[in-house]
Amino acid sequence: MLKAISPSASHKSKYPEWVVLIVTANKDGRVDIMPAGWAMYVSGSPCLMAVAVGHKRHTNHFIRQGGDFVIAVPGPGMEEMIRFCGSHSGRDTDKVAALNIETKPADQVRPPLLAGAKANLECKLHQLMEAGDHTLFVGEVVAAWEDDAVPGRLMNFGNGEFALAEPVEP
Repeated sequence: MLKAISPSASHKSKYPEWVVLIVTANKDGRVDIMPAGWAMYVSGSPCLMAVAVGHKRHTNHFIRQGGDFVIAVPGPGMEEMIRFCGSHSGRDTDKVAALNIETKPADQVRPPLLAGAKANLECKLHQLMEAGDHTLFVGEVVAAWEDDAVPGRLMNFGNGEFALAEPVEP
């Protein structure tokens, strides 16, 4: 039965959703990682990705300061990283040190790539737009990496649970 719900409750219908990890670094090289569900491709040529980041998030400050970021598509085994990075602020915690997160140098941006991710997309800030309580950061993908050894990407069920995304048979 179709029923009316409040606009603020409508976001719950998006689950399960893909989850990404936004990797940023300030000018001193301090790295921060934030999980985000609101990320998508917005252009094929040039290749542009957008991610919505709350105004008060440390990641918002780092992207504004550095002008670049990495979108990492987490694979199996990264669930605890997603939970921890989503429940601790980079203002107070060095997440990379706390979890001993393995990183690899990026080719064209300051923030590093995340080992164990299905994909890492190096993005340079192309545009930003204020959107209510979030900033929409649009990044041009200037380099992309995929790890064939990682069997797939994680989907977020919004309740702390994750599953490996699998194709649906036609």
